[in-house]
Amino acid sequence: MKDPVTVITGITYDRDSIEHWLFKLHNQTCPVTKQPLPLNSDLTPNHNLRRLIQSWCTQNSARGINRIPTPKPPLTKDQILKLLKDLTLRRQPQIKIIKQLQNLAAENGRNSQLMAETGVFEHMLCFIVTCVDDQNNHDQVLITEALSIINLLRPRISPAELDRVRARTDRVMDSLAWILGCSFVENHVKGEILTLLKLFIENYSNPSELGRLNRQFFEYVVGVLKGNMGNNDKFINIALEIIMRICPLGRNRVTLVESGAVFELVDIGFGSGVSNKRIEIVLGVLFQLCCCAEGRAEFLRHKGSIFFVSNRIFRLSSTADDRAVKILSLICRFSGTKQVVQEMVEVGAVLKLCVLLQTHECDDSLKEKAREILKSHYEEWKNSPCVGDHYPYLNSTLSS
Repeated sequence: MKDPVTVITGITYDRDSIEHWLFKLHNQTCPVTKQPLPLNSDLTPNHNLRRLIQSWCTQNSARGINRIPTPKPPLTKDQILKLLKDLTLRRQPQIKIIKQLQNLAAENGRNSQLMAETGVFEHMLCFIVTCVDDQNNHDQVLITEALSIINLLRPRISPAELDRVRARTDRVMDSLAWILGCSFVENHVKGEILTLLKLFIENYSNPSELGRLNRQFFEYVVGVLKGNMGNNDKFINIALEIIMRICPLGRNRVTLVESGAVFELVDIGFGSGVSNKRIEIVLGVLFQLCCCAEGRAEFLRHKGSIFFVSNRIFRLSSTADDRAVKILSLICRFSGTKQVVQEMVEVGAVLKLCVLLQTHECDDSLKEKAREILKSHYEEWKNSPCVGDHYPYLNSTLSS
């Protein structure tokens, strides 16, 4: 032991070990007695034992044992609050204070827990918003270091606290998204920002507030799909999940379309080695975007969109089938021009719908959706070879 402390159960541990047990491994019991040991319970320095250890070290110095130093006092809330006040009032160079906070947060789990409880997480977010708003002084180092502190403290913040912090910190979402477009921020830091944005969006207490996001927010997130952060699968998946969360709101759909999301989504679907889960999300977002006229127009402007969607039927999962058929249903109902109807035959979409209608493995609601599509343009399709092969069955089914 170098810094013996006694917990409320009366057992003495080395400070580093018990703090690792409590704050890193998130245990809440005494390792010896198994009694409850809350995270905020006091760790009382055992001065007598420390002095005995130091005395023993001194007596055995001839054997090469160094005397352990007297440990420095643990961090207190008052010290943290003073640093935050100094940062706000600029009593010292801001970078010096930010570095101090970063070192304290990285030092041990107790410090990061205490800093989270003292409001450092929220303070750093406000600080970043201020840096971003200062158009004449985007201090790259300050922003990067503040983000590092946020990353260290984020695991200590509960979902309820995340929503509270976001609600109290104006423009935090837009400011974080702005940083995604900055060339001076390294990609691994941007990845942490994406994760943070995803957590914020998942924990909105009022989802309708997602309609207030700045237009640039959408452009920066869609930029991840365009490869602005490299072709990193993890980053693209997080961006897709963010878009999936925000696209159900009508205003957001239009903004996503105008930001180029439709083309990027279809191109992702054509990528090699794309996971089934990602394709399902892509189809889900495309369905949401095709619910608006702007989305359907952009969808049809991509020359491979109908082929991509129809080609996924029967290849992935029932979820993918359902989303693909719903997209085709929207296109046929609202944008079923002669050219679109003909393209659906040429790329095999009509054939897929014919087979789907007759298979025993599909849900009845999905069959009904396929029946509606085929019925809506049956006159144009009935003489095509793909429908001709299924004509007797379709003729009786669609006419009933």
